[in-house]
Amino acid sequence: MAFISFLGRVLFVSFFVLTAWQEFNEFGIDGGPAAKTLLPKFNKFSKHFTTHTSFQVPELEMKVLVAGAIALKGVGSLLFIFGSTTGAFLLILHQLIATPILYDFYNYNMEKKAFTLIFIKFTQNLSLLGGLMFYIGMKASIQRRSVNRKVYKSKRA
Repeated sequence: MAFISFLGRVLFVSFFVLTAWQEFNEFGIDGGPAAKTLLPKFNKFSKHFTTHTSFQVPELEMKVLVAGAIALKGVGSLLFIFGSTTGAFLLILHQLIATPILYDFYNYNMEKKAFTLIFIKFTQNLSLLGGLMFYIGMKASIQRRSVNRKVYKSKRA
């Protein structure tokens, strides 16, 4: 059962590892194609966020944002593979930051095909987020259950 759990964690984080590896290889001096793709989406997100919440999103250099995403995915994946909830929390942090920026379905008209494609990817990332939360919840319940077990003493004659 332990091997199946390990294999499941490896398969789960394969998405994060592969995208982090690809972004790392293409990073370059300016952050690579990920930074170029992220810049207009981040600007739209920050404008949308500021409009609806009246909080100002801090100015960030896209190179730093991409490097942070690579670090979160890489370190979080390695820790998660070996059963650490810290790794799951790092991946959750990445998902919470990246998903609304990358999959900005709220900037598209519902009748357009682009809306449907981006919304599907958004919901897929939400399911990854849910899987990570489920893992943390199960890990916590297993630890609570092992603490609450009674220890039976053998009777002496």
